Amino acid sequence: MTAHNLPTRVALVTGASSGMGKAFAKALHDEGLVVYAAARRLEQMDDLRQLGVHTLQMDITCDEQVQAAVERIQGRHGAVDVLINNAGFGLYGAMEETGIDEARYQFEVNLFGLARLTQLLLPAMRERRGGRIINISSMGGRLYTPLGSWYHASKHALEGWSDCLRLELAPFGIDVVIIEPGVISTEFGEVMVTPLLQRSGSGAYAPMAQAMAAATRSSYASGGGSDPQVISTLILHAVRAQRPKTRYIAGKYARPMLFIRKWFGDRLFDKLVLSTVK
Repeated sequence: MTAHNLPTRVALVTGASSGMGKAFAKALHDEGLVVYAAARRLEQMDDLRQLGVHTLQMDITCDEQVQAAVERIQGRHGAVDVLINNAGFGLYGAMEETGIDEARYQFEVNLFGLARLTQLLLPAMRERRGGRIINISSMGGRLYTPLGSWYHASKHALEGWSDCLRLELAPFGIDVVIIEPGVISTEFGEVMVTPLLQRSGSGAYAPMAQAMAAATRSSYASGGGSDPQVISTLILHAVRAQRPKTRYIAGKYARPMLFIRKWFGDRLFDKLVLSTVK
């Protein structure tokens, strides 16, 4: 088969209504893939639709919507070649003051929803003996911060799940890749801060919560984080590579923080993190 008649690859990007997900959908579209962008907020993907990206309304925690999206894509194309599991959010607040139902929802979005979507797409990938699953984790998938217990737990779980999945799918020619962004200029910071203060802004954990909110706002202030394009570049590397890396890391603070965590131990890392929330 020549380069001129190679079939066009199909990509599905979740959480594509803003931030990194929207950037990923644009980058893959520019790369020449047929791109499906999925998110709860359909109207916020009008710009993608105008570019030629197929947009889908899909809540990753709603099984009926997930199944409908898979059926629509596979009905037209047979299988997805590139799955970008990007949908997610950060639940912050003291562990003691965070409801267990909220914690369960954090895992529904950040782990179980994407796992269900992946399960539905895998049979067709296996039949074709190829595909690429790219899971958007975080430097928080290997680090930790105070007041982020449920968020970090979900990202640590995603990393372990991805590592196991990579081994299971290797015999079928399907790659599993983890992306670990640092601080990226998206709406993540403000979406995180307001609920954090609602949960823990008064009471026993108030000083830490107020300091954490201030540090987060400072990190995500204008120009404070890396451009989402930095992570889009990693996505393209992972999509283009014949043998992609198992992990890609980029974005503000990611590499130095992971270096400190790996080589200097828990106690020093604890002191470093706690010094930012005093």
